[in-house]
Amino acid sequence: MMTDTSLPSFFFKDLPSRQAITLKAALFLFTEKGFFKTSVHDVAAEAGVSIGFIYHHFKDKEGIARALYNCLLERINTLIDEVEMKHKKVNDRCYAVIKTLFVLTENEPQVMHFIIHARHKEFLPEEKSICSTSAFVRMRGFVFLGIENGEIRDMDPLVAAMIVYGGAIRMICLRLDDVIETPLPDMLDSLWENTWRGLDP
Repeated sequence: MMTDTSLPSFFFKDLPSRQAITLKAALFLFTEKGFFKTSVHDVAAEAGVSIGFIYHHFKDKEGIARALYNCLLERINTLIDEVEMKHKKVNDRCYAVIKTLFVLTENEPQVMHFIIHARHKEFLPEEKSICSTSAFVRMRGFVFLGIENGEIRDMDPLVAAMIVYGGAIRMICLRLDDVIETPLPDMLDSLWENTWRGLDP
């Protein structure tokens, strides 16, 4: 199966075309085969670019993975920006974050697989763990703000964040593993209603 080389998705749309195609190819291969079983030659063949192009723009396989990791998380941050701008109440922000992640799981499963499932520290040891990256810190920040302003009842902030996002992340994993057959957005309202019951002051 070759990578779709049509117009890049939201995650790669601002990159030069060949770089976007290369990262899409790497995403496909890292998801399907795993990082350690994928070679630079595999990525070049999948993307239809030369080895020289890859070494010039990414240096090596770790450079490809690092560029992919940073690109995806930058785009997730952009989506968090949109949530923050559109919604003022913490309830609405947290709901919108989970909705965004659920829609991405349906529309961009390889992206979510790389973000959620990949053990990044094994091949990018100098990068932050996924839970320590800006996007996920900001997601928790919405919950912390809710405790501060009284929208969420007083409790340990990290416990509250796990209540808000833990079930949703687990559902994403199960959906990516084909355990959950129902599209996640169809389950969102039921999940959120029951989640918020544990937080409502």
